[in-house]
Amino acid sequence: MPLLPCLLLLFLCVHAPASHAILIPPLPTTYDGSICSQSFMCGGVNISYPFYLPNATRETADYGYSYSCGYTDLLISCQGEAPTETPVITLGGDNYAVQNIFYDTHTIILVDSDVLVGSSCPAVRHEVSFNESWLHNSSSSGKLTFFYGCYPRGPVPQQFDAYKIKCAGFKSPPGVGAGDSFVLMTDEQELPTNCSEVVTVPLRSDVLMAASNNQSNFTSGGYGDVLKRGFELEWSRITEDGCHLCEESNGQCAYIQNRVFRGCLCHGGKAGNPYCKHIASRSKGKTTIIAGIVAGMLFMCLVILIFFSACKYGWLPLKSKDEPRIESFLQKNGNLYPKRYTYADVKRMTKSFAVKLGQDGFGVVYRGNLQDGRQVAVKMLKDTKGDGEEFMNEVASISRTSHVNVVTLLGFCLQGSKRALIYEYMPNGSLERYAFNSNMISENLLSWEKLFDIAIGTARGLEYLHWGCNTRIVHFDIKPHNILLDQDFCPKISDFGLAKLWLNKESAISIAGARGTIGYIAPEVYSKQFGIVSSKSDVYSYGMMVLEMVGARDKNTSENSESSSQYFPQWIYEHLDDYCISASEIDGETTELVRKMIVVGLWCIQVISTNQPTMTRVVEMLEGSTSNLELPPKVLLS
Repeated sequence: MPLLPCLLLLFLCVHAPASHAILIPPLPTTYDGSICSQSFMCGGVNISYPFYLPNATRETADYGYSYSCGYTDLLISCQGEAPTETPVITLGGDNYAVQNIFYDTHTIILVDSDVLVGSSCPAVRHEVSFNESWLHNSSSSGKLTFFYGCYPRGPVPQQFDAYKIKCAGFKSPPGVGAGDSFVLMTDEQELPTNCSEVVTVPLRSDVLMAASNNQSNFTSGGYGDVLKRGFELEWSRITEDGCHLCEESNGQCAYIQNRVFRGCLCHGGKAGNPYCKHIASRSKGKTTIIAGIVAGMLFMCLVILIFFSACKYGWLPLKSKDEPRIESFLQKNGNLYPKRYTYADVKRMTKSFAVKLGQDGFGVVYRGNLQDGRQVAVKMLKDTKGDGEEFMNEVASISRTSHVNVVTLLGFCLQGSKRALIYEYMPNGSLERYAFNSNMISENLLSWEKLFDIAIGTARGLEYLHWGCNTRIVHFDIKPHNILLDQDFCPKISDFGLAKLWLNKESAISIAGARGTIGYIAPEVYSKQFGIVSSKSDVYSYGMMVLEMVGARDKNTSENSESSSQYFPQWIYEHLDDYCISASEIDGETTELVRKMIVVGLWCIQVISTNQPTMTRVVEMLEGSTSNLELPPKVLLS
């Protein structure tokens, strides 16, 4: 192995800190001890190290830089006069009032200063941003999202009316423009669209949950009370710069304004680097421990350098060539794929994953915006394995799909273990929300005509996936949750994270790839005696979904003791004519639509897959006349 690269990097590793110290000299050996006062009260809040006041800074003679007795970003100014004085900290250029500091748990409660001086219904103008050298979001924090200037031309979708801010004195932030404003918790499934500005802020989750139980009061001013209760941040010291050694020797860390540790401020006006020497002298083992740590770090540095050199030159058998191979593959076949985004791009478009739309066993979906303003749904896949080749094959397959009833893949991310799919955004959410929600009000119930359009649109999308693509696709998880609805309620099949590529000819598919949701999974998935796993598995799932649409649409069915105690497909098979007439309110045209959906659904869920129609035949049955439809001859699975 050539030693020159390793020795050179080792030299840099050892001498880089020394060269850095030469550029910015350490502290003098003495300092004005008065700058490190024990504590100071401001507005009833105890200000102590590592927080500090403006007078806890000093200019270093002859060196031209100032240092603070505390962590750089934890500067607190005491504004106003007693007894109304207020401690204020600046984060990301915005001022926040300090409500309390808990030194035992290392937490601080802050409130946006705009909230305190505003009305009972404040308009939050900015998000909370800060450098994470010392401060971090608390694990107990919740989030609240404000949507400003929404639907300026109206009307507001009815499902969002409960979230509209209804305060008489409420004013949107300057420059937002016309339109309504909404306030929602970020775990809502559906969020307003067509808004000019969106702001997400952290809050105390316990306070937020208690207040949001009364939605009417919450949007009429209750959210303002929650904002005034503040949000929680945590702080911790940096362990890589020597500050921890200073604090362990009962000293206080001195930092300059660019967050660089410069030395240790000890008792009696003495300064040490990096710790207080009088404490170290009391423990003879201190020097030995530090020397051991330094020697260990140098040894680890050498080991790491040797390891990476070995990896670079291919001397280790563990060396993986997958990533270069994937990158080369993408360069050669770039025209086969949609736009590729970096993980930084994904974080930027989702505002660091601020708005969660939903999740399943394969990942979490977040709302985002492309640079051209288009809204997108970003699905971050989890538990990804392999070298990315299977993922890229699937991306290539999905990107070649183009159908009005199949959701469009706009881009993807493949960066190490980070993998994401970027889809067009569907403002009306999933079919599950409109057709299968037992708590839904009657005004949001979809008509039989709209349900029929969704059923036939979904069938056309499945037919395309099975037969219209260059690479045929079996979805394996057709269910209401995976049928998305655009602004016109046009259905689009989504979630190809479960899709498996189908061979160019009809053939059996490995049972290991046949995944789905209980209640929609075809019998052949459970047992080979019902047939092979194939595209008919999607047909069965589609049939179960259509029959569930029919049953959920008629609330009288769920209240009928006979139908609820019996397997619904079997019950409706035996009461088809009576059900169609009662469900359609003696409307001949509607009766025909309902009958088509039921008969087609019953054909699709036949136990033996060879007795099921293809999706092409399903489309023909739905588009044809009911006079040509016959009930399936066999009893259904119960």
